[in-house]
Amino acid sequence: MLRLSKKSDYALIAMKHLATRPDGSGSSSAREISESYDIPLELLAKVLQRLVRARLLLSVQGTRGGYRLGRPAGAISVADVIQAVDGPVTVTACSIDDHTCDQYTKCSIRDPLWKIKNRILDALNTVSVAEMSVESDAPAPMPAPVVSRMLFVPTIGE
Repeated sequence: MLRLSKKSDYALIAMKHLATRPDGSGSSSAREISESYDIPLELLAKVLQRLVRARLLLSVQGTRGGYRLGRPAGAISVADVIQAVDGPVTVTACSIDDHTCDQYTKCSIRDPLWKIKNRILDALNTVSVAEMSVESDAPAPMPAPVVSRMLFVPTIGE
């Protein structure tokens, strides 16, 4: 199963929070974000520091300090955030640089899986933090159920 880590979840929550600040450049403390979303403060602080190192966030010192976006929300992709926190997006244990897998030379699924990984990465690169910030908080509507209709055609003699 493909799944984001808790660190990536928390990073995206924090980025969306900062992107929705009223003046767009206001800062929030780690404590404020932590308390707003019930995220463990120590873990969030580590995640925010990774985002600062990746220059996705700026750390603001002082009494009104905290964190703010390092660039406009529209210029930060979901892929940027995930890779800053968890490293490169991967689908398989092997990579172009890592040939330590015993199956590397015989593997018949490596190349197709790498193509899938690239498509996933492309999709994550197409969604910005700004887009995530304007989407409704309402749950997505459930798709309408598919109704199967059987056609009954009587045969002669029934």
